[in-house]
Amino acid sequence: MDLPEAAGSALRKSGSRLNNAVYDQLKDRLMEGTYAAGERLSAEALRVEFGISKQPVMEALRRLAGDGMVEIVPQVGSRVMTYHLREVADFYVMFGGFEGTIAGMAAQRRTNAQLEELDSISDRVDALRADADPGKRSRGYRVLNREFHHAIHAMAHSQIAAETSRRLWDLSDFLINTTGIPQPLSSALDGRHADHEQIREAIHAQDPECARREMERHIVTTVDVIHNEARAAENVDAS
Repeated sequence: MDLPEAAGSALRKSGSRLNNAVYDQLKDRLMEGTYAAGERLSAEALRVEFGISKQPVMEALRRLAGDGMVEIVPQVGSRVMTYHLREVADFYVMFGGFEGTIAGMAAQRRTNAQLEELDSISDRVDALRADADPGKRSRGYRVLNREFHHAIHAMAHSQIAAETSRRLWDLSDFLINTTGIPQPLSSALDGRHADHEQIREAIHAQDPECARREMERHIVTTVDVIHNEARAAENVDAS
């Protein structure tokens, strides 16, 4: 990803490279939860922060609107997209079906080298469970989780499926990290890793139906995990 050297630093690029750099920087912030759902995004403030003209900022915001992460309101400006709980649940049902299909394909087409890579990533997720820092657990899982699922996408040997899935994963990360939950998924790491192990075993066994079923369940239940963490956070605040 062609990002500036540090967040908030001036972008020393031009033309399409500058447009892509602004887009990549803002998308990364959105997926990391830097901005809250509904928060206003000032094109002028971003222009000043990056030390660039307004055009590449507006272009990036338009692209992010196409990704479903930003809402552009005529005569008002741009703000971080907000989704109702029902829409989020519907998304994960759709997402789960798609990822389940890919996992089934992966179980039939994977190579031994790809299995070794998946096993290595799983070992790193397992090691992360021992980290007591919720922030490191949350951030580390987001990164390793993407690696785990990308490895499965590669096993399917389908460029169309992998590219479509990448966009869905971007939106999933956005939805998870704009919930307002501190360190999302950090408390659910053990359960998420256990899900991964079921998926991994099915792929090793070349069992496409089991891989599909376990993957779909893993994705769809993300909504329940988010809700449980939100309720736990509310209880802590109330105590």
